[in-house]
Amino acid sequence: MDKRELIPIIEAILFAAGFPVKYEKIAETLEITVDELKEILESDAFAYEDRGIRLVCFSDSCQLCTNELYESMVKTALGMRHGGALSNSSMETLAIIAYNQPVTKSFIEQVRGVDSSYAVTTLCEKQLVEVVGRLDVPGKPNLYATTETFLRCFGLSSLEELPKTEVLESTSEGGSEENTENAENTENTENTESKTAE
Repeated sequence: MDKRELIPIIEAILFAAGFPVKYEKIAETLEITVDELKEILESDAFAYEDRGIRLVCFSDSCQLCTNELYESMVKTALGMRHGGALSNSSMETLAIIAYNQPVTKSFIEQVRGVDSSYAVTTLCEKQLVEVVGRLDVPGKPNLYATTETFLRCFGLSSLEELPKTEVLESTSEGGSEENTENAENTENTENTESKTAE
């Protein structure tokens, strides 16, 4: 089948799905390779310049989304609730996670200087962040990282497209080593307080 004939099929699959579809699944359906599929997706046919929809490509999948420029009118036409924006505290927490991931809650709270339990819970409920593992220190605190939903909501294909920021970049210097040290210190403090109370 000619590649030009595959374009409307790919478009139909992504439109009908409404969620990210794996490259492998589309390629398998069309009986082409993943590289051939990506070549088609990178063509002008999927540029959608000045259109109401846009193609968003992730590391292992892609999705057709509405153009964020028309968000307000789309919500009005479909009777969708406006608002729902993240609070300042949630945005701060999300930024810390995005630029330093994976991180523990204690690391986030050290950077912000306040308890961040509610903000982290809110971000998890909105599926913008998720638990990706546990830090190998006493207490084994959860490690949080951003999700594919985060990338989609902010119109990013990968974390490499995050805007550069000196403050958060300097915070992330030392990476997991600082995160581990902070988690250990927090755990040791909690253990000391527990023994004192006893």
